[in-house]
Amino acid sequence: MHFVEDVTYISEYKLLLTFEDGVAKLVDLKPYLDGEIFEPLKNIDYFKTAHVNTDIDTIVWDNNADLSPDFLYEVGVVESDPQRLIDQLGK
Repeated sequence: MHFVEDVTYISEYKLLLTFEDGVAKLVDLKPYLDGEIFEPLKNIDYFKTAHVNTDIDTIVWDNNADLSPDFLYEVGVVESDPQRLIDQLGK
């Protein structure tokens, strides 16, 4: 089982997640925002509020929407230089 340790908003519906094994993955959640609980996340400003809940070791939003860390690990794409993505945000 995987655990999300950190989350950084990148763009659109993309988040950079760091997992317990040190792997950083870029996750595009746009295709997965189906269902009533995820409806508020289609608002980008709300989507950006994703944060890690250490009690359940995954990302959550204030409306109690969350996604399995194993699912996030599976759909994410390994980012070999996560700091580059973060640095680009500052530009």
